[in-house]
Amino acid sequence: PIPGNDADRLAMVQTRVEKKDPVAMHSLGEKYCHGENGLKRDMLRAIKLWTEAAELGSIDALYNLGVAYESGVGVQQDKVKAAEFYEKAAMQGCVQSRHNLGGCEVKKGNHDRAVRHWLIS
Repeated sequence: PIPGNDADRLAMVQTRVEKKDPVAMHSLGEKYCHGENGLKRDMLRAIKLWTEAAELGSIDALYNLGVAYESGVGVQQDKVKAAEFYEKAAMQGCVQSRHNLGGCEVKKGNHDRAVRHWLIS
């Protein structure tokens, strides 16, 4: 059963994070990113959680890291690193990452590659 209040939900997720559950790490990172469940917005903490979740196999965390590096939110903007995260997630089936790779290619003037990414996505 899902707990009825923020504190109980947060405790449940934190228990899973302590057990190195990548889904829980990604979820807690989202909570810090958006300041949900009574948490203050903390992008550094979100990035740390997503990084660990990505290392443990979370495709969603790879995508979120790509977005963070592309936009420079919570980390120094790095378009190359963003594309690397998108590529890793896309290779594991993340449609949004594949779409964003198309956008990265457009910005580099590689329109044919962009279209190929979009067709795959």
